[in-house]
Amino acid sequence: MSAIGDLSQVPPDFLTALGDLRRAECRPELLLEEIPAPTRLAPFAVSLGAEVRAPGAGGGRRRLGLPDPGSEPELATGRFILLHDPQGSPVWNGTFRVVTYIRAELEPDMGNDELLGPVAWTWLVEALEQHGAAYTSAGGTATRILSESFGTLSGRGGAIDIELRASWTPSGPAVRAHLEAWSDMVCSFAGLPPLPEGVTPLPRRRP
Repeated sequence: MSAIGDLSQVPPDFLTALGDLRRAECRPELLLEEIPAPTRLAPFAVSLGAEVRAPGAGGGRRRLGLPDPGSEPELATGRFILLHDPQGSPVWNGTFRVVTYIRAELEPDMGNDELLGPVAWTWLVEALEQHGAAYTSAGGTATRILSESFGTLSGRGGAIDIELRASWTPSGPAVRAHLEAWSDMVCSFAGLPPLPEGVTPLPRRRP
């Protein structure tokens, strides 16, 4: 999982965390793959990119790294980055930090919904709680982005994207639940059922 060459120099806690991420089980619509990790945020880091596509054949939950055979339209994208500093960080309040990003396209009329940002943040909190992912020091921003097309692209009409950038401090190297919670939240952004009880899905992006 990590691009680190000499594993003898990798702290045991980070190796434990990498193994825990590998055991994460995610929905079959979600494709996870390792992407280049940032090098300046922490001594050790691993980064995963995610895509959610429309439901295709198959069911159950899929483990990290298995290919997605479907070619359905993309519904949402995201990044999950796990940082580790064995010396700890007063900003993180711990030795690990999860940094995430999710983006999905919505129907244009959702752009004026003032509850869109709070709903997105609530999904994060609820997903972590439902998966039993212990954490502290969570923070983030939700952004609505309006895109308008002109000229030869005017036929596309307007579009609204929702972006959620969030980070939090896991209680230790047991981070499987954190990845599974985040991956379920990406699927929620894509409007894929089923969702946790009491949560209303955002409208799907237009095909």
